[in-house]
Amino acid sequence: MSNTITTPTAHTPPSSPGAPVTPRRRRQRTFATRTRWTGWGFLAPFMAVFILVFIAPIIYSIYLSLFHTQLVGGTSFVGFDNYVRAFSDPVFWGGLLRVSLFLAIQVPIMLGISLLVALAVDSGRLYGSDFFRISIFLPYAVPAVVASLMWGFMYGRRFGLVGQLNEFFGWDIPDLLGPQIVLASIGNIVTWEFVGYNMLIFYAALRVIPSSLYEAAAIDGAGQWRVITAIKIPAIRGALVVATIFSIIGSFQLFNEPSILQALAPNAITSTYTPNLYAYSLSFSGQQQNYSATVAIIMGLITMVIAYVVQLRGMRKDA
Repeated sequence: MSNTITTPTAHTPPSSPGAPVTPRRRRQRTFATRTRWTGWGFLAPFMAVFILVFIAPIIYSIYLSLFHTQLVGGTSFVGFDNYVRAFSDPVFWGGLLRVSLFLAIQVPIMLGISLLVALAVDSGRLYGSDFFRISIFLPYAVPAVVASLMWGFMYGRRFGLVGQLNEFFGWDIPDLLGPQIVLASIGNIVTWEFVGYNMLIFYAALRVIPSSLYEAAAIDGAGQWRVITAIKIPAIRGALVVATIFSIIGSFQLFNEPSILQALAPNAITSTYTPNLYAYSLSFSGQQQNYSATVAIIMGLITMVIAYVVQLRGMRKDA
């Protein structure tokens, strides 16, 4: 039997509400408080800018949408009357239907071309891939106003490239700025602008796919098409979802291209051609800021809902 004598160790009893605060505990509390406020200090500049340029305009727009201003009678509170008016406004729904059609046709074409280009560059079999990648991305660096003016003058039958081709070869190319084709012409401009941007998103996602997956596919004897469908496309599904959401938002925000082309095609593009053009016309030409804010809020909600549904559908594991 051991005769070892154990010496009791001193320990600090837990502090009670009435116990005195030791200098060590005071320093710990001071350090914890300082650390907590340091984190808020780093976050404060972003929060200030975020509230100023994002939250405050939304709150103010909602506030404006609840009122109605008249030359006689001033401003009066109308509640949700502006929203009821918007949901029964055929001009608003006509513009929304137009951008929805634009979204359904242009976005798949643009993303499909971007994906094909990204796969071609990533394959390593494309001669001069670096120059090709920069060339495809370069149109994204051109401002939308400049791109719209450039393409608008090329579309012109009296002064542009189309008119010169018709005159030189005796062709009869349809009026690309006519009412029946102008939406497709705008889609061509947007596609030309953003193919390179989306290609870069897809290409960046393809570059981070582990090489071990390709090695395993080569051992199994998988061909290039099988590698694309079974490895590459599933691996970049997140990038595809992100690019789709960005494209949906951009389609519903369609403004620059039709606004610039309106001067070249006044019979095809009106001031209500898209919901954003309609809101702009209401605010700056019609002096209806309250109803314009209502249209903008409804478009924001529609865009948010559709983008959220696409995100949920795209990120499902069994998708």
